[in-house]
Amino acid sequence: MNHGFQRWGILLGVGFVIVILDQITKTLVMHTMHLHESIPVIAGFFNLTYIRNPGAAFGMFATTNSAFRLIFFVGTSIFALGLLGTIFYRMHPADVWGQLSVSGILGGAIGNLLDRLQYGEVVDFLDFYMGGYHWPAFNVADSAISVGVVSLLILFAMDKKSERPAPDAPAEESTPTGKE
Repeated sequence: MNHGFQRWGILLGVGFVIVILDQITKTLVMHTMHLHESIPVIAGFFNLTYIRNPGAAFGMFATTNSAFRLIFFVGTSIFALGLLGTIFYRMHPADVWGQLSVSGILGGAIGNLLDRLQYGEVVDFLDFYMGGYHWPAFNVADSAISVGVVSLLILFAMDKKSERPAPDAPAEESTPTGKE
């Protein structure tokens, strides 16, 4: 199979599936739940909770001016998409793990960007907690971004580790005549 076709197929296919899954799940939540409604799924651990996040991760920038947020987040998203495109372009054609990781991040970034352009905020609904501690609610796009970033970090760490010379490796010695 042609590596170029395979690469773009992975990028477009995985990215498209994530965007579609993200948008469908958000639409279902918006049409079947009231804002701030919470439905227990696993008691003491997981709820579906419909919220809208005007900020970034963990609600950062949530209290800033909405026009500033829109410009900032759209600009940041465009920069991130360009960076992802560069990483993807420079990636070795046989690096399927890396391509899947970048594709997941790309799909997630587009999913949340669509929310910001449509609603000025992001729809979140996955609510995990233990006792009184709640992890900030998130969505399918956030999940794809998180999994993709962690996967890329592992991949980059493994690549760096394999590039290091072995410690205390004896240098090859040769005789001046080339004979032993």
